Amino acid sequence: MVAKADINVESIRKDFPILQQEVNGRPLVYFDNAASSQKPLQVVQAIEDYYNNFHSNVHRGVHHLSQKATDAYEAARETVKDFINARSIKEVNFTKGTTEGINLVAHSFGRKFIQEGDEIVISTMEHHSNIVPWQMICEERGATLKVIPINEHGELLLDEFDQLLTEKTKLIALVYVSNSLGTINPVEYIIEKAHEIGAKVLLDAAQAAPHQKIDVQELDCDFLALSAHKMMGPTGMGILYGKETLLEQMLPYQGGGEMIKEVTFEKTTYNELPFKFEAGTPNIAGGIALKATIDYIHSIGWDFIEKQEADLLQYATEQISQISGIRIVGTAEKKAGVLSFLLGDHHPYDVGVILDQLGIAVRTGHHCCQPLMNRLGIEGTCRASFAFYNTTEEVDRLIEGIQRAQKMLG
Repeated sequence: MVAKADINVESIRKDFPILQQEVNGRPLVYFDNAASSQKPLQVVQAIEDYYNNFHSNVHRGVHHLSQKATDAYEAARETVKDFINARSIKEVNFTKGTTEGINLVAHSFGRKFIQEGDEIVISTMEHHSNIVPWQMICEERGATLKVIPINEHGELLLDEFDQLLTEKTKLIALVYVSNSLGTINPVEYIIEKAHEIGAKVLLDAAQAAPHQKIDVQELDCDFLALSAHKMMGPTGMGILYGKETLLEQMLPYQGGGEMIKEVTFEKTTYNELPFKFEAGTPNIAGGIALKATIDYIHSIGWDFIEKQEADLLQYATEQISQISGIRIVGTAEKKAGVLSFLLGDHHPYDVGVILDQLGIAVRTGHHCCQPLMNRLGIEGTCRASFAFYNTTEEVDRLIEGIQRAQKMLG
């Protein structure tokens, strides 16, 4: 692992062997980080170490391996608590990812607090995972789903948001950073306005957590969900933060082992937080690797991460804007490292296939945001998404690839 004093992109890239390979005879350029980022050796080694040296099921075991695994797994929870500045480990629930975290809140908060006639507010730019669960709970409970509109730049229309709020608003579920546009939403304003009327706020932080420091106490959000695999961690591992007072009142999401205190055929009493929402054997290796992930992020430092990604986005935006026929989709004033674009009338898939033949990985399609694409009047985009281990030289390769695609497609 590189020391902070020696931080530079070249030294960081040595921690990611996958970036050294060739694809179709060309050096890989990986610009699909919003879908899933690559993993440093330190994270992979943490998984390997667990399975090779102290694999055992966690909690309740009295033997050495179980206790060692439990200590490592719960150390990860402490690390996450500090990473997002939660008040207590009771507010840190391990999940499979952002999608499960949102579904957990929809099920457990929704069935406890959402009644007929109540209202839930989301935005036009939500990922499907922050739309469908709320549609489901609204249909079940007889509630109404409202949608915050956006402008042509991909920014929320806050005046219209203010008009959506009523005494019936119970929850606002909002993406912190748009996965398809890169827009950084004004969540502080949203949270403040919601709390003025007694509504709760859930933030989808899947795309925020990899790019910026998150402080849930400063934000004062009620829930926040994130995925490890978006931030260099393992797949199948996520976090749901929730305020302890709310989590205590909510119903369990699933039933089974671990989430119980006592079971009889007449009645079951539920375990204390956070185990109340963690039924069954967890992703132990994933939890341990998540700790390694956060330790790695701290070793690099947020100052470097944020500056590197901001510089990449600015450079890429300037360079791609010089290509005739390019339309950038998502031009918000405040953006994270996502550059979505269209090349003339050519289908994003065709452009993506040509880029792949040149060793350049981008994502094409609607990015699980079909309502947003409908609002923009398009089927989808090509999306290049950056991480701090990417370089301006790779951006140059992308620009050359787009120009090649333009010539080939005519």
